Amino acid sequence: MNTRTLVRVSAVASASALLVLAAPLAASAHVHVVPESAPAGDYATLAFKVPTESATASTVKLEVDFPTDHPFTSVSYQPITGWTAVVTTATLPAPVKTSSGTITEGVTKVVWTADAGAGIVPGAFQQFFVSAGAVPDTGKVELPAIQTYSDGTVVRWDEATPSSGDEPEHPAPTLYINDTPPADADQGIVAATSTAAPVAASSSSSNGDDGLGLGFGIGGLGLGVIALIVALLAYVRASRSGGAARRTATSAPSAGAAPAAPAAPAAPAAPADSGSQE
Repeated sequence: MNTRTLVRVSAVASASALLVLAAPLAASAHVHVVPESAPAGDYATLAFKVPTESATASTVKLEVDFPTDHPFTSVSYQPITGWTAVVTTATLPAPVKTSSGTITEGVTKVVWTADAGAGIVPGAFQQFFVSAGAVPDTGKVELPAIQTYSDGTVVRWDEATPSSGDEPEHPAPTLYINDTPPADADQGIVAATSTAAPVAASSSSSNGDDGLGLGFGIGGLGLGVIALIVALLAYVRASRSGGAARRTATSAPSAGAAPAAPAAPAAPAAPADSGSQE
């Protein structure tokens, strides 16, 4: 294996590892609500999972809109160190009749804003917890979100997922109530609950699709490293075999070389002097 071949093998192995690592992470890198389902009539503890996709800027603001046609009458938030939350309640555009009565006022928006230096840095994610209820009696509700970065970039997660299930580029976080959630729905570390107390969370927690994506990513990176090591070992082995062959060729006689002349026979020894005869 020559140097050029080694470079090609190494490049392919590295590219394969990066593709395997990137695919699951890309699939999970969007703002969504966890869990993605809750029963109607209860108060549900929900978390908006927000990853920072930018490589150079931090997430410094999150806005979540709540529906006015299927309203939540109460939303409370769990405080996060370094972040300020504001819940907006307003009169609904039209009264909504429910089994419990007529609703004329509901929560329309929750906004979280980071203090200086408290944003979600590149490569990290944060969970923003709320206790919301009563969960409206309907198929599903969309909770559009707006993510703002420290460099001024604004990403709107407000696209509806079609009935085909093909996820758009910026899907709106969706809470499934009477409708069946997708098979790959993230149920995360929290679950719908009838109490109003939020569940404690850590921004460094990794679960659901994040843990699965990280596991696949590490596995792909490991395969790439193994492929690179195999290529290097093959290169070293080939180099040693080539060196041994060259040494053998150097020490062997050339095909056109004349054979060495045989050594001349030794001259017979002179007879010894026997002295004069008497």
